[in-house]
Amino acid sequence: MSTLHTPKSPIIDNRIKFRHLQCFIEVVRQGGVVRAASYLSLTQPAVSKKLRELEDMLGVELLNRQRKGVELTRFGEVFLRYALNSTDALREGIDRVSASSRAEHSPVVIGVLPTIATTVMPKALQAFKSKMPYADVTLLNSGNRMLLDALRMSELDLVVGRVGSPAQMQGLVFEQLYQERIAIVVRPDHPVLWQSLASLEVLSEYPILMPPPDSVIRSLVDQFMILNGIRPNANRIETISHAFGRAYVRDSDTVWLISHGAVQADICEGRLVELPYDFSTTLSPVGIATRVDGHPSEAQLVLMEQVRQVTQTLSAV
Repeated sequence: MSTLHTPKSPIIDNRIKFRHLQCFIEVVRQGGVVRAASYLSLTQPAVSKKLRELEDMLGVELLNRQRKGVELTRFGEVFLRYALNSTDALREGIDRVSASSRAEHSPVVIGVLPTIATTVMPKALQAFKSKMPYADVTLLNSGNRMLLDALRMSELDLVVGRVGSPAQMQGLVFEQLYQERIAIVVRPDHPVLWQSLASLEVLSEYPILMPPPDSVIRSLVDQFMILNGIRPNANRIETISHAFGRAYVRDSDTVWLISHGAVQADICEGRLVELPYDFSTTLSPVGIATRVDGHPSEAQLVLMEQVRQVTQTLSAV
């Protein structure tokens, strides 16, 4: 039997390195120095040297060397448990750092409605980039139906937009963030502003700009017009282009029925004027759509959280 030495004081010896722990653990796992040296791609003398150094630093013998292999001493049994925990924790830390580094550089492809692109995404992406500056983000905006189709076909990682029809939402999960309504806007010196607005029928006298039939809010616009006596008008243009609508309405007598979020900044800055009607019947959900079978990356999760935080500040009316 080997003679046990008096253990040193319980101060961590900063000379103990990962290689010392690795050699000790593998000698125990492999049942001997020779097999451990082969497993670690080291020479037998190198492994034996690390074991001696470790025992010297600890002031105890960790292994009984026998012809058939090695056997843990009672000190070795105690130390093995903590050596395993230490190396496992180190490997986990390395894995986490590696995963975070990959996530930091992993691309995110997000589809957004034009409304979302101007109201939610600028602030959300600024916050996201402050946390993950090297993550590539591709932002695509289009009609809601096209975005949801692209998401279902895995061409997008997520969509921030309106909820689609039951058929459009098959295979997708929707997380509602807020509700958005329709607005009716005109240019600041539009003649309708000098007329009585007690009834919306007066709007039938003017050209109308509205979303096309396949847009997600068209049914809300049609319902609103019917409920408020706005007669169908042949003098109308249908488009989802907010840039065109903004320029066209500001240079004509056209009345624009559009999502409130799309023109909120224009209203606040006085470039467009919202007509004072009750639009509560036109509220519809806006949120984040993902695939049911999707596995969001860390970058996607961080981006979604920033979108949630920004939308908490938005008004639902």
